[in-house]
Order: sequence, then C-alpha cells, then structure tokens
Amino acid sequence: MLNPTPVVMVSCGNTIDEYNIITVAWTGTIDSDPAMCFISVRPTRHSHSIISRTGEFVINLVNKDLAPIADWCGVKSGKDYHKFLETGLTPIHGTHVSAPLIEESPVNIECKVKQVIPLGTHDMFIAEVLAVHADELLFNHKTDALELQRANLVAYSHGHYYELGKMFGKFGFSVEKKNKTDDGKTKHRRPL
Repeated sequence: MLNPTPVVMVSCGNTIDEYNIITVAWTGTIDSDPAMCFISVRPTRHSHSIISRTGEFVINLVNKDLAPIADWCGVKSGKDYHKFLETGLTPIHGTHVSAPLIEESPVNIECKVKQVIPLGTHDMFIAEVLAVHADELLFNHKTDALELQRANLVAYSHGHYYELGKMFGKFGFSVEKKNKTDDGKTKHRRPL
C-alpha cells in the first residue's frame, strides 16, 4: 500500500550484446552518506542474473515521454528482445560502471552492488551510488540548482501511471511561524 512508487528503467550489462533494461517498482534511497539505494528484482527476471554477475546497474528516471517505452520494457523479456534496439533508446557510457546509461532519461544513477538480500519473491540489491547524471535542462542557470520538477517525472500506483502534481509546500513549511494565504492575509501555523 506504500504507493505511488517512482517509475524507473534499470539498465545493466557489460557489453552491447547483453545490455538490458528492466522496470522495477521497488526502488528507493536508503542512506545519505555514503549515498545508497536499492532495487528489488525477482530472481526469475533476465536482468537478475546479469546484475548478480556484474555487480552494477544504472537507475534511469522516467518522464512522461518515456513512460510508454518503460511500460513496454516492463512487459517484454530481455531473453527475447534486445530492448535498446527494439525501443531506439541510446546506451551511453557512464563514468564508474560498465552498465549503460539511457541517454533519453532525464536522470541516471550509477550503482555498485554492495549486498544482495533474498526476501521472498524478490532479491534486494543494496547499492552504493557512484555517480548521478542529470540533463542540463533541469538546472536553474542563475542558481545552479537542480529543479527536478522540470523533468516531468511520472509515478506508478496499483497498475497505473500518473503525472506528478504541483508543488504545494517545501520541507519545513508545516512549522513556519507565518505564512501568507492566497488573499495576502497572514495565517499562523502550529507544529503538528
């Protein structure tokens, strides 16, 4: 019930012939320093053996334009299709891993597996983040800040894809002493 989840394409493989793309619903951040994340993959998936052998993968975030391709990659097996060739996605070299980045993705996260935990239906690959690449268009050139909302990312919930909505607050907004309402009046807030 912990939904929605991010839509991601995970790319893996050491050579062009074995490059593959899978989609995973179970992924996220698990530590800040060192930066760590995870993906959970069914052992029966084609990419499971590739990631187990190579010890690396790339998490590629998905925007609305890429959603149909991500969906296709999620229902087709890399045993039967070379997904880069079939989709027209462009594999590019990263800086720290042999697994390809997907050039069309707005953000790519290079990962090195540190531990694999069998959990039941899925094995959790715990990985250190070695590098993050973001499309230049996602940066505010005045402040040099990453503005990820520009990526038009999508989320997945119970079999459906959704566009992310408008921002309605920022970290700490619930405890700010004074906020202006839309009509310009001051409104006081209490911590929860």
